[in-house]
Amino acid sequence: MTVVLETRDDFTLLNFRRVCYDGEAVRLGEQARRALSAPGWGRAAQGEASARAVAAPAGSGSGSVGGYLDEAVVRGILFARLGGWVSGYTAVRLTAAERVAALLDGPAPRVPSGGPAGPDEAAVMAAVLAGVGRDDLGEAEQRALAEPAPCAAALAADTALRSRHRLESAQAICALSIEAFGAPLGAYDAALDDLWGDAHEAAALRGLRRHLDGAGTDGRRFHQAPVSYRIIPRVLGQAHRAVAAVEKAAATALRAVTGDVLVAGRVLPNGGFHNGMAYPAMNELSATWADLALVAERQITALNTAETSGLPLNLAVAEAAPTGTYGYGWAASSFVEEARAAAVPTLLPAAAGDPRSDVFSPAFSAHRRERRAAECLDGVLAILMIVSSQALFVTGRSPAGPLRPLLSFARSMFPPIDGTGVRDLSADGRLLQQALAEAAVSGRLIPGPGGNEDEGG
Repeated sequence: MTVVLETRDDFTLLNFRRVCYDGEAVRLGEQARRALSAPGWGRAAQGEASARAVAAPAGSGSGSVGGYLDEAVVRGILFARLGGWVSGYTAVRLTAAERVAALLDGPAPRVPSGGPAGPDEAAVMAAVLAGVGRDDLGEAEQRALAEPAPCAAALAADTALRSRHRLESAQAICALSIEAFGAPLGAYDAALDDLWGDAHEAAALRGLRRHLDGAGTDGRRFHQAPVSYRIIPRVLGQAHRAVAAVEKAAATALRAVTGDVLVAGRVLPNGGFHNGMAYPAMNELSATWADLALVAERQITALNTAETSGLPLNLAVAEAAPTGTYGYGWAASSFVEEARAAAVPTLLPAAAGDPRSDVFSPAFSAHRRERRAAECLDGVLAILMIVSSQALFVTGRSPAGPLRPLLSFARSMFPPIDGTGVRDLSADGRLLQQALAEAAVSGRLIPGPGGNEDEGG
């Protein structure tokens, strides 16, 4: 299918997914074509390109130490590049816009991802748009082509889509842990939705209750559960809040008109290429993933500790080694420390370029840190699934009905440790972590009948 772009309102997260994740092409609609064909400031006729306009050499970049940017991000930069143009407020003509749109008809160019701090945005734009012919473009058009705002917009949108799916998986796994521990259900009661007074925490409470629907009360702990179980709605509420913030940053940036614009007959050179919402939102999300990873790690420890849970020590069965799932606690702790390191906020870089380019963007660095914190969270959540499954196995219990497909999925990749056979437990655990990472992109975690997938979380 093809996404038709008429106005800035067409640059949504849904269309971003279609173009950047699903690989759909784009076409400029009639309204956009009229706006881009109208006479206006800076739209030089063919042959008027200025010798002072900066060329964009193919292959420019800040090195290939970190490999290459994801194809979805590169396609996102191209998609976002069109977002500020279709309204006709810039110097860009229809010809240039069509050339950029045509790049989305096939595979995206390979763009170096730079060193530890990420690539320079100007170099990224040069590499992304290297296939766009410029000989007949005016100076203002070339500036509009190279203006770097699409980088932060694409990074924020990529983060927003992945984070919403990741949060859905996290809620389901935390609910499974609640069932495995037998935590009292009062901490998730509907009465708290209004009493706490926060929409994001209420959403987290509703999400947990949806997974816990029909949960039995027989055999549950009659005493208070550890703090990690009682505060999980508020920590998940923190995640809802952070995800909403990055979604807002992405939705705003995708449709923003940036760079030099013409408004009411006035040319307005400006700093719209700098995105002051995207990198703080990604910073907050990184910190949220680190906090959630810590709480999940504490639940792993609680499940493994007989004095706390009332379950067999290390969740071991008589036929298996007494260590049971103990070692996974150490692995979870390692992931938590890495997530906390990745969550160090990314600020405006202190290094300066030339006297005019005296401030650089931290968007790529913030995106890279969020990705690493998210990977570490996936690792901890995979372990929490393993340990929760084992806790239910050793006690012969089943979770609430909505959680049973998730439990079956977990056991299809990591069967309970029952003391039979020889297994590579680390490899099995990595498969679950990988499945969570893939679900963050696809929005689907639990395989359905016949190899299809149903919505997870």
